[in-house]
Amino acid sequence: MKLNEPHLNAVNLKSAITFDQSRLTIEDIVAIAGRNTQVALSDDSTFRAVIARGADFLDKLLREDGTIYGVTTGYGDSCTVNVPMELVPELPHHLYAYHGCGLGEHFTPTQTRAILATRLASLCKGYSGVSVGLLEQITRLLQEDLLPLIPAEGSVGASGDLTPLSYLAAVLCGEREVWRDGIKVSAALALQEVGMTPLRLRPKEGLAIMNGTAVMTALACLAYDRAAYLVQIATRITAMSSFALDGNAHHFDEVLFSVKPHAGQQQVAAWLRQDLPASDAPRNEKRLQDRYSIRCAPHVIGVLADALPWLRTSIENELNSANDNPIIDGENERVLHGGHFYGGHIAFAMDSMKNAVANIADLLDRQMALLVDSRYNHGLPSNLSGATGPRASINHGLKALQISASAWTAEALKLTMPASVFSRSTECHNQDKVSMGTIAARDCLRVLQLTEQVVAALLVSVRQGVWLRCQIDGTTPQKNIQDMLKSLAEDVAVIQEDRMLESELRLLLERINTKKWDLYV
Repeated sequence: MKLNEPHLNAVNLKSAITFDQSRLTIEDIVAIAGRNTQVALSDDSTFRAVIARGADFLDKLLREDGTIYGVTTGYGDSCTVNVPMELVPELPHHLYAYHGCGLGEHFTPTQTRAILATRLASLCKGYSGVSVGLLEQITRLLQEDLLPLIPAEGSVGASGDLTPLSYLAAVLCGEREVWRDGIKVSAALALQEVGMTPLRLRPKEGLAIMNGTAVMTALACLAYDRAAYLVQIATRITAMSSFALDGNAHHFDEVLFSVKPHAGQQQVAAWLRQDLPASDAPRNEKRLQDRYSIRCAPHVIGVLADALPWLRTSIENELNSANDNPIIDGENERVLHGGHFYGGHIAFAMDSMKNAVANIADLLDRQMALLVDSRYNHGLPSNLSGATGPRASINHGLKALQISASAWTAEALKLTMPASVFSRSTECHNQDKVSMGTIAARDCLRVLQLTEQVVAALLVSVRQGVWLRCQIDGTTPQKNIQDMLKSLAEDVAVIQEDRMLESELRLLLERINTKKWDLYV
């Protein structure tokens, strides 16, 4: 089976990211996910000593017949079941074996790299009681690009991403399957071919790999990266929509926005002023106030812009946390039982993000509705058709594209119900309150995908609308819009005769995913 991943960036090794106890950023995970950097495990002796100390402490407890959750006991509600010492080495195998029940689509290679990097980051904090050898094995998977096939469905987000992460644990031990160069192969064969020896997990290592928030956090990093770009591309589209609609640039006046001090909203307005410098006096020959989807665009896009800083804080704090259970304090020789696997912060971040993102889809959909309607577009042809003369009667322009954009918007809006409020009591009421963080993250990525499809439709629309406005009025847009129009013209020809647009839309989606346009400094 061959996996196609059309939006995967080509390998462009810019720098190296070394895993140790230092703080990672969202951008680090995105770079690893896109294969834009090399990865390495620190060879610093102090760092490696910290890791070894936790594993050595667990060995000491075992020698003293200490009771350790998930090491000498069963898992979850089975924590009351004592495991005979002679069976302790087999317990990690049983953990990943019985959790191998995921379903749904597999995570993409990009997503899987992010998951591996995120789990490795947590284990490197030194509070999970794992060996240096385990960290080296995960690092090698990333270096060799051997990516576990991980089904996307099956996690309730506490006790961590158990089921999806069981596929990582199994692959480390030479079981199940991996993607290798886009081909599905057995993990045992893939490890053998690169000279890797399957692990025999130490007593707590299965729990350490699986009992954490790596999947939801990895997806959140990727979602954040896309949402940050959405803020900029939606702003540029708004500027082009305003120009095409012969709108009023004074709606984005600096003094006007100084009296409502939301920094993100003010930034969006400032970008619009770069694209649409206002004349010395407000125009008064037409409508005094543009409709809300233009006039209030900074207020809609600005919600996501203003959310990004706290979203980053929540995501990066989770990324840089030890989030399994129990926490192993090797320095002070303590085993700390808690609930750091709970993904509530990521769940809230993703539920919040998808709401703000879907609102931008709705905003752009409303802009397109104005652009194609001759009652509201200030003299542009119906459906932005470029056909003239007798042939205008058989051409329908962007009529169907507006329907599709409306469908994508409706689906995005439908998915904004917060996943985090749907906690289900599971596992004999041991996991009686769970985060649903992974479902929230998957929903957020789907909302982003649908919104990017709306963005692609709007890029076609504003390219056509600006071209028509220039033809009709003889006006010339400012340089930013001129440059964007020129770039879009490389991918989308003006529509003078009806034609199939799917291939152009897919190309624009690729451009969005690879951030082709450097929009604002």
